[in-house]
Amino acid sequence: MIVNKNLENLENSSVRLTVTVGKDAVNKEYNDLLSKYAKSAHIKGFRKGKAPANVLEQKFGDSIRGEATMNLMENSLKEAYEDVEKKPLPYATPSLQEDDGEVLIELDKDFTFAVTYDTMPEVNIGEYKGIEIETPVCKIGKKDIDRELATLQEQNATVVEKPEGKAEKDDIVNIDYCELDAEGNEVEDGKREDFVFTIGTGYNVYKLDDDIIGMAAGDEKNIEKEYAEDDSDKSLAGQKKIIKVKLNSLKVKDLPELDDDLAQDISDEYKDLKALKASIKKRLTESAESTIKEKNKQAVMDIIIEKSEIDVPATMIQAEMEQSWNQFISQSRMPEEQVLQIVEAQGKTKNDMLEEWKPSAEKNVKSYLISEKLIADEKIEVSDEEVDEELKKQAETAGMSYEDTKNYFEQNEMSFYLKNDISNRKLFDLLLESAEIKEGAKKDYLDLMQNKE
Repeated sequence: MIVNKNLENLENSSVRLTVTVGKDAVNKEYNDLLSKYAKSAHIKGFRKGKAPANVLEQKFGDSIRGEATMNLMENSLKEAYEDVEKKPLPYATPSLQEDDGEVLIELDKDFTFAVTYDTMPEVNIGEYKGIEIETPVCKIGKKDIDRELATLQEQNATVVEKPEGKAEKDDIVNIDYCELDAEGNEVEDGKREDFVFTIGTGYNVYKLDDDIIGMAAGDEKNIEKEYAEDDSDKSLAGQKKIIKVKLNSLKVKDLPELDDDLAQDISDEYKDLKALKASIKKRLTESAESTIKEKNKQAVMDIIIEKSEIDVPATMIQAEMEQSWNQFISQSRMPEEQVLQIVEAQGKTKNDMLEEWKPSAEKNVKSYLISEKLIADEKIEVSDEEVDEELKKQAETAGMSYEDTKNYFEQNEMSFYLKNDISNRKLFDLLLESAEIKEGAKKDYLDLMQNKE
């Protein structure tokens, strides 16, 4: 069928494949279709299947040529892809090049057409061993442990009625509120009863925290609010509101003492407060070490990316952005239509967000391609014993049996991802072992975990 084909490299790992189908194949495809339709065509003045070929051609010739063209392109591309040097990516749809108008066969002539498509890019990796990086230093101190203890106090606090006095920051209030219009009438949509929130959190529609401070249980008042033009809540920005508020009750948190009893209440594994503090320090230290290792891995990969040459195709970046979008939707726990409405309320579109994510998507693709090539180049393999050991760890973490965990991975066809994760860990262990790591700036624990400079 194919008498000639040519592959031309374009930018961003895209190629142009030009295919020429011989005239004999062109004539055969057209005549086969003509014969097929001649047997079933209903043409006025002729019995079914008895219309002459020239009549059929006059009436259906263009349609048959169009169908023959599509069949020839589809079949010849299948043939061409079998031995072409660069094949299309699985998610890259070839695009027909119509430089000189509509592509259509002509009888008794060779048929030439061209398609462009993205291919797997060549990955030319620069030096990746002995890379110099700086690692942040983080030591867990008393303030970090005290902060965790304060959180545990909050979690184990009881809420009690405030016996007397007026509303203060951190008090828990129960209020009735209603928005009033200019004539003092209640706005039905702006009305709530027994609304509970903690003063200072801002967890209320009209941002009433500071206005409630100083009120006592049973007090009522009208609060006049004027919101800035650039207020973060677009529904309030630039508006004036009158809100009628009644304070129904005041409550406070009764924090437990930081003592051995609290430690034992939190868990039987802590015999006293000292044991609890030691556990907190160990947990925070492990968390900081894990975060620092991830930062070191990213720092090494960033340098390898800079030293490497990868012409990333557009479809790979687009696929990565679409995957990020799907994860974004999944994490929101809302239907996509609702997420789009929220995005549009912020003056953006899905395409705007994808464009913002594009640099990160390209970086992720390069990181993936480099990792895959290095795993192959370094001949990193994962044994069955290593997979079993990882399954045991995950089973323990999830509180499941080894067999149930193994069955879950097999039934959901996730064994490949598990092996891939292990091989990537082994690769980065190798890269970090060969890297020259110098101590960098000291980091506060919270700044480290929140990625603050």
